[in-house]
Amino acid sequence: MNKTIRRASVFALLLVLALLVRATWVQFCDGKALADDKHNRRNAIEQYAHPLGDIIVGGEAVTGSARTKGGDLAYKRTYKNGALYSPVTGYSSQVYGATQLEGIYKDLLDGTDDRLKNPLDTVTGKRAGPGDVVTTIDPAVQKAGFKALGDTKGAAVALDPRTGRILGMVSTPSYDPSKISGSADSAEWRALTSDEDKPMVNRAMRQPLPPGSTFKLVVAAAALEDGLYSSVDARTASPNPYTLPGTATVLRNENPSAPCENATIRTGLQYSCNNVFAKMAVDLGQDKVRAMAEKLGFNADKLDVPVRAAKSVYPSGMDKAQTGLSGIGQFDVTATPLQMSMVSAAIANGGELAAPHMVSQITDADGNVLEKFGDEDSRRVMSESVAEGLQSAMRTVVEKGTGSNARIDGATVGGKTGTAQHGENNSKTPYAWFTSYAKGADGREVAVAVMIESSSAARDEVSGNGLAAPIAKAMMEAALKG
Repeated sequence: MNKTIRRASVFALLLVLALLVRATWVQFCDGKALADDKHNRRNAIEQYAHPLGDIIVGGEAVTGSARTKGGDLAYKRTYKNGALYSPVTGYSSQVYGATQLEGIYKDLLDGTDDRLKNPLDTVTGKRAGPGDVVTTIDPAVQKAGFKALGDTKGAAVALDPRTGRILGMVSTPSYDPSKISGSADSAEWRALTSDEDKPMVNRAMRQPLPPGSTFKLVVAAAALEDGLYSSVDARTASPNPYTLPGTATVLRNENPSAPCENATIRTGLQYSCNNVFAKMAVDLGQDKVRAMAEKLGFNADKLDVPVRAAKSVYPSGMDKAQTGLSGIGQFDVTATPLQMSMVSAAIANGGELAAPHMVSQITDADGNVLEKFGDEDSRRVMSESVAEGLQSAMRTVVEKGTGSNARIDGATVGGKTGTAQHGENNSKTPYAWFTSYAKGADGREVAVAVMIESSSAARDEVSGNGLAAPIAKAMMEAALKG
């Protein structure tokens, strides 16, 4: 063999080896990344080649799959009562991906989750039958909240205080995920994403807003835990009117005739006295208020239920005047309805906060449980005596104070109203809040928080008792009926 041919042979051999190395690298190293690439059409074809598993509410599927006409995607997602359950399910779209439970459990629902495969499936690569997601949602509570919210822009969350189970999660205005599940639904997608009312935003857990006077419960808990006041019936050092420290700003109360001067925590909550809780926050200092807020879930980087909630914030770096405003749920304090339902739930549960969750278990195609999610995960955030005192004070709010619209015959109900300023110099319609708990004679319990972002009510009619408390009542009644 002459020298030229030998060199050409060696070069050709090196090229073959390089191709083999590259093919091996692509197959075993880059393969998963290429397979998971969002632009890989084969993923969508495979995902929608068969009916998806279902999301279960109250023992019944609220999702389904329908055969498509033409195209390379054989099935598309369908929803029963889509607008009612979209804050829970999210959407699964052939074009726009998946959100909420649909997104988190995508692999389970399309059958690619490794836990669904038997040993033979693992070897052959065969797709297993899809699994199901079983939620903690009570359909009666969900329907009650959705109906009561009506045409308002707002949200509500109902929790079981003892287990952390989310019984209802409602957000309005809502949308039907069925309308964007197909490959030809671009017009519907554009309409939803350009809607100024943002119907696709889950306001129950993804839109934190100033919680107003509902935050006074957190300040009261901090003061009692710290020993600043011995009980909810101890008189406070609260001048009325109260001038914010270092300023000429006088903080007044909504009801000028209310007995707010040096009022007890009970009376302060009953009449929602701003002077009491602003002064209390200043006396405690922002660090002690923040410590209690964080025990209850504020400032948490991760709050997964399993959908991740937006962070509820109690700020830092405030001066004394800003700390005073934070004590009444203003300045830069923000919270979601989920967060404020956790506050009431911890109080109702004797000071223990159960981790909120809206999935009880996931199963395979045969109904075998793959994973259960804990009703037992809880932690103490305040003493039992402090929680019992706040329960009593919250009952006074409902029985004698600003929360009268939440009363339920035959049940023990406690609550706290809130009206939060909105816009510069409160130029826009305020937010209306109500957070509460109810206990039935049979031992059933529920905690509910409601936020009304806007409604058709006149500005001077916007209040936590007028707008939010009736919605909480409807959901609590449904929960107590079981």
